[in-house]
Amino acid sequence: MIKCIAIDDEFLALEIIENYVSKCPFLELVATFASPLEALSVLNGTGCDLLLLDINMPQVNGLDFLSAIANPPLAVLTTAYPQFALAGFEADVVDYLVKPFSFERFLKAVQKVQSRLAPVQVSGPEYLFIRSAHRMIRVDLDDILLLEGKKDYVAVHTPAQVIDTLTTLTAFQDKLPGKDFVRVHRSFIVALSKITAIERNIIYIGEMKVPIGDLFREELLRRIG
Repeated sequence: MIKCIAIDDEFLALEIIENYVSKCPFLELVATFASPLEALSVLNGTGCDLLLLDINMPQVNGLDFLSAIANPPLAVLTTAYPQFALAGFEADVVDYLVKPFSFERFLKAVQKVQSRLAPVQVSGPEYLFIRSAHRMIRVDLDDILLLEGKKDYVAVHTPAQVIDTLTTLTAFQDKLPGKDFVRVHRSFIVALSKITAIERNIIYIGEMKVPIGDLFREELLRRIG
């Protein structure tokens, strides 16, 4: 769970951010503030992982505030002024959202944060036990080709079988080593080592075809270099 704080002097902007965060199961909105100075106690106390920060505010400029924090969290700037973009990236912010921004654009930004915060796995389990009906089936991670999210369950594809399990794709993603698997669509996670080809919007894993979602394309391209 990524804990985040939103700072914006516009009430409507904070409402929009609250709405967007509520749609992301991996985000927790700790607090919202109309002034950066009001947020100091939280940032210096319990802290947060992500700061959703406006730039042009009455009391203090958002970028100046960010540079003044001793141990700043990852930051995504939310502003109506695109001319601050270069300064924002020089401050090593994760992303820069120009108002008004859509939920899809917001999701893309916070997924970048999610990637940065993902722990580096030196070693991990080589298998999972997957509940299917009344059985617990052991599946070696190296045998998993892809995972397909259905309405009420996830289909785990291996060369030998397809295992259906009552869970969500997001919940399953948390169990998989991030270095070996990547989400490429709202309904698909694939094993990087099993990709045989990529053509336009399609990933080939042997004879199987998996679509690439627009929101996931950038992360996929980054992962495959």
